[in-house]
Amino acid sequence: MSKFTKEMVDDYARKLLIELTPEENEMVLDEFDYIDANINLINEIKGIESVTPMTHALDDFECELREDVAEESIPIEELLRNADETDGREIEVVKVVGE
Repeated sequence: MSKFTKEMVDDYARKLLIELTPEENEMVLDEFDYIDANINLINEIKGIESVTPMTHALDDFECELREDVAEESIPIEELLRNADETDGREIEVVKVVGE
């Protein structure tokens, strides 16, 4: 993979809808360099390509999935009876952001 550049970091930040200062961009580039160096160390381990990737940190991890069955939901009117304030089919809540 090619080395990360300032332009790549800016592009990723833009896609994530965040804006980075030049100092933050440099910090991210330094972190990428550190991560890249550690990945290169791992890749230097002899026989690493023959190791089966882990799917979970615990060897005996078992996950039983339930059958996906569609069930009838509770009518909206019954749910809204538990709310203090409603506006049509919506619950009114106290504003907690802004003034």
